[in-house]
Amino acid sequence: MPDLDRRAFLAASTAAATSAFAAHPVPIIDTHFHLYDQTRPQGAPYPFTPNQPPFLPKDYRASAIQLGISGGIKVEASPWVEDNLWVLMMIQDEPMIVGMVGNLDPSKPEFREYVDRYHRNKLFLGIRYGNIWPGHDIVQQVNNPDFIANMKYFAGTGLTFEVANPRLDLIEATLRLSEKVPELRIVLGHLQALALPSGAAALRAYRSNLEELHQRKAFVKVSGLHNPRSPQPKPFDPAVYKPVMDFIWDIFGEDWLVYSGRNKQAIDILMAYFMAKGKPAAEKFFWKNSVPAFRWVHRDPGQPKLG
Repeated sequence: MPDLDRRAFLAASTAAATSAFAAHPVPIIDTHFHLYDQTRPQGAPYPFTPNQPPFLPKDYRASAIQLGISGGIKVEASPWVEDNLWVLMMIQDEPMIVGMVGNLDPSKPEFREYVDRYHRNKLFLGIRYGNIWPGHDIVQQVNNPDFIANMKYFAGTGLTFEVANPRLDLIEATLRLSEKVPELRIVLGHLQALALPSGAAALRAYRSNLEELHQRKAFVKVSGLHNPRSPQPKPFDPAVYKPVMDFIWDIFGEDWLVYSGRNKQAIDILMAYFMAKGKPAAEKFFWKNSVPAFRWVHRDPGQPKLG
């Protein structure tokens, strides 16, 4: 795209974002989305279903702007190390995207080399690890001295460590990891906002572990609200989500929760919930808390700034 055309396009997009943003009382930074292209010569391991149309930075911009989102953090869903570079190349000319959370395996001996390589790029904000891909198992690795040594090295970079997807055993393992690497900045990804564990004992353990992670200053992504693409869509009624949101709020409060998603119903439900706590609480949830959680890069005039 010629420079003049590109500048005109970005100016028009910024104007559109400003117009869309006016529909919300606070700015929104989306801390979780994916990019992918199964039409590449090498294909792509994500999405898991075949023949999905590519979803690239221009597609993210178009989908986010119409929802009043002013910036987003790409979270890597591919276990291929090379795809970290692919994403960085894809997003470098799209200021709507404020950074990426990559996918590197801290149990591998080459982990530190890759961290050093990608950390040179300011858009590389951290990594996600947990139980998502075969061989990625934080429950087992938290007892591996080499894994812990690599995590201590990683913590020294100041990058963010996102843990997903949360089950009770993963949350317990994350707590043990934070005990062994207390300087690690942790974001607990995809904490579900629809259901709590069944059974009194499981619920007590769940609350206890979350409370301890809060004491260790872990951030939490709230997700799991209605997804219209789901074969069994979740209900629109905000009252359905209020008990779980109250549970999460009571533990983490207004300083440690961050927003993720590109869904109008979820935005409406969560905007109403947090605005009822007061506009300062809504601002923290929808964008301000994402700054210390991820240290993302302000790239577009339409994106909010602290201070």
